Amino acid sequence: MIALERLIRDVPDFPRSGIIFKDITPLLADAAGLAETIDRLVAPFAGTGVEVICAAESRGFIFGTAAAVKMGVGFVPIRKPGKLPGETISTEYDLEYGTDKLEMHVDALRPGHRVLMIDDLLATGGTMAACCRMVNQLGAKIVGVGFVIELCFLNGREQLAGYDVRSLIKVE
Repeated sequence: MIALERLIRDVPDFPRSGIIFKDITPLLADAAGLAETIDRLVAPFAGTGVEVICAAESRGFIFGTAAAVKMGVGFVPIRKPGKLPGETISTEYDLEYGTDKLEMHVDALRPGHRVLMIDDLLATGGTMAACCRMVNQLGAKIVGVGFVIELCFLNGREQLAGYDVRSLIKVE
């Protein structure tokens, strides 16, 4: 088993002073590490009847599409406003300074669809909670939420109470 933590680079003071950014690009560049990451992301959800994976742009797309291929299921993108060509639903969520918005196609999921949510990083949980709200609004069932990295000290897991949340790397 590969120690995935070794493939994550800490970048101090990015994007601003006092932040230690978790850079996944070394992980993405390592074929064995990337393959193991995808295997470990989907393993807890094998046998749960996942029919589709949803992920938000942009880094969620990297892991979400690979996980969808691994599981043999479809992928639904969740995007910033104005990026999807069809009719969309949207939700706003809070940022540290202000709000942001995400959208997905209204016909992307059907009621009862079994969905696995994937993203690279769980920080405050706001982005994933917003994604989950839209999936629920369409009547789909979230079977789990998977992350590569969880910044535990930001308590983002609290925003996802009630879901089966898994993370591969936990930063205390």
